[in-house]
Amino acid sequence: MSTATTPAIIPFDKRDGFIWMNGEIVAWGDARVHVLTHGLHYGSSVFEGERAYNGKVYHSRWHTERLFESARIMDFEIPHTLDEIEAAKAEVVAKNGGGDLYVRPVAFRGSEMMAVSAQNNRIHVAIAAWTWPSMFDPETKMKGIRLDIAEYRRPDPMCAPVHAKAAGLYMICTISKHKAEKKGYSDAMMLDWQGRVAECTGANIFFTKDGSIHTPTADCFLNGITRQTVIALAKKRGMDVIERRIMPEELAGFNECFITGSAAEVTPVSEIGPYTFKPGNISRTLMEDYAADARGG
Repeated sequence: MSTATTPAIIPFDKRDGFIWMNGEIVAWGDARVHVLTHGLHYGSSVFEGERAYNGKVYHSRWHTERLFESARIMDFEIPHTLDEIEAAKAEVVAKNGGGDLYVRPVAFRGSEMMAVSAQNNRIHVAIAAWTWPSMFDPETKMKGIRLDIAEYRRPDPMCAPVHAKAAGLYMICTISKHKAEKKGYSDAMMLDWQGRVAECTGANIFFTKDGSIHTPTADCFLNGITRQTVIALAKKRGMDVIERRIMPEELAGFNECFITGSAAEVTPVSEIGPYTFKPGNISRTLMEDYAADARGG
């Protein structure tokens, strides 16, 4: 009988390291908030997901600008300048050993008021960084991941602040990803409020057909920084990139599929529900170009 065991997962509140919180570096375990924090109860929180490669945060300023824009959309002001947050991210990465790290800035309303109205709540800002390797090695990536099709849809822009990277918008993503994983899939593709292809639970999605790249118009979901980077890299190579409405029934006619995001980077897809794809040259090329760009190659 095998005696192999699964390595224990260290909870995030039990890890070692340092976190920047409200203007100062504190020990990892001392970065705490009260249970009656408004951000916990009402989702009044915005965040970024970033990666540092070789000790440098990729597209750092772009992410910081989006954090501030998300806060503006959520009707609060981050009590620091962009330059202060930039310096804080660099400091957190260095304090946690540099190298390749995942970086998570988050801003949220505090506990001064506990009701829907929260004009007087302090805005807290924290930045953490930890080791999170690429999800797959290049060859494993090229086999492609499998996606379910989610039941929940991305909301109508008239019903939610869809262009903010806001914590509350990820509730249906967590539910959808859990359902997908229970069925053996890696993630789920979500449709928009009108039944068109939108994105995955934490990544944007692309398809290829006859040498062209097709991706849904980002009008009711986040126009990801990795998404925009990959579009630019594709155009730099002379590839045709078409941003348009994509209906689910069109998936049968596409050749390749891949997803993009700070966590996922560029990851090919082999299956979405009943539809299959064959990861190929376009996926590999953009995966390699993105890796080189992120590392300054």
